[in-house]
Amino acid sequence: MSKNDKSNIPYAQREQGYREKALKMYPWICGRCGREFSGKRLSELTVHHKDHNHDNNPEDGSNWELLCLYCHDNEHSRYTDSQYQTAPRPGADLGPKTTFKAFAGLGELLDKGKRD
Repeated sequence: MSKNDKSNIPYAQREQGYREKALKMYPWICGRCGREFSGKRLSELTVHHKDHNHDNNPEDGSNWELLCLYCHDNEHSRYTDSQYQTAPRPGADLGPKTTFKAFAGLGELLDKGKRD
């Protein structure tokens, strides 16, 4: 098994490794809401992968940020929601092109009514 082949290592074991590294590298503060954690509450601080790839764990921690459980859940919800939305097309916000003209010919009808 090569150094970069982590497919046989259980996820929980891989997570524990990068979690320990992240907690040594970064202050124990949520990167979104700014709450501080220590003691028993440290378990509420999670490691978030910025690119959402849990196998991308560079030694310098550049793909990690510490987030509290709530902010981490929110981030993943936003990411999941964005997966279901399509990218906006230029001009899509302008609405459909209308070709029907409701009052076309109204003047002629009114003139015809005056003649009758």
